[in-house]
Amino acid sequence: MNHWDKFLAPYKQAVEELKIKLKGMRGQFELDSNHSPIEFVTGRVKPIASILDKASQKGIALDQLEEEMQDIAGLRMMCQFVDDIHTVVNLLRNRNDLEIVEERDYISHKKTSGYRSYHVVIRYPVQTIHGEKKILAEIQIRTLAMNFWATIEHSLNYKYKGMFPADIHMRLKRAAEAAFRLDEEMSLIRGEIQEAQAFFSRKKELKQEEKN
Repeated sequence: MNHWDKFLAPYKQAVEELKIKLKGMRGQFELDSNHSPIEFVTGRVKPIASILDKASQKGIALDQLEEEMQDIAGLRMMCQFVDDIHTVVNLLRNRNDLEIVEERDYISHKKTSGYRSYHVVIRYPVQTIHGEKKILAEIQIRTLAMNFWATIEHSLNYKYKGMFPADIHMRLKRAAEAAFRLDEEMSLIRGEIQEAQAFFSRKKELKQEEKN
């Protein structure tokens, strides 16, 4: 267990640092009184059991985990609108505190299951008492609707171990298309939504000022 603690320590540090930095991007948009393309950010380090399962499935030797497993450290950035995803990806491309290793666009090229998301694999430098250590991390960028579908699909995948009954598989694909249509409809009234949200935020600020 001590070996795993040492192995995972830089990944845990990376997740905490990246969460602060990525949430900071949202805060900067709010300070500029602009619409933030980032709704919220979450992060996690893959559990040991999941690392071992994936290594077994993918044929990754344990001494090759650092080089070959890209999602031991994982972050998710949620967006309100599909267009926001591309904005966030461009923001990541322009950062100089991380290096983008790979991009996978599962929005323009959805998976056969119906899964949609944009994955950015980065190499991130962690400062340790033994010097700098660069680790791989995966950032998934998706809308709230895409995330709802992916969360449900992940739970069912765990239950059925990927072997979905035909009716469940069909309903999941229908649900994925429904989620995407929802995103498209929300994009069509984006201006109205943002105007309403700005009005609500200003109203909250005025109430807070009155209390103070």
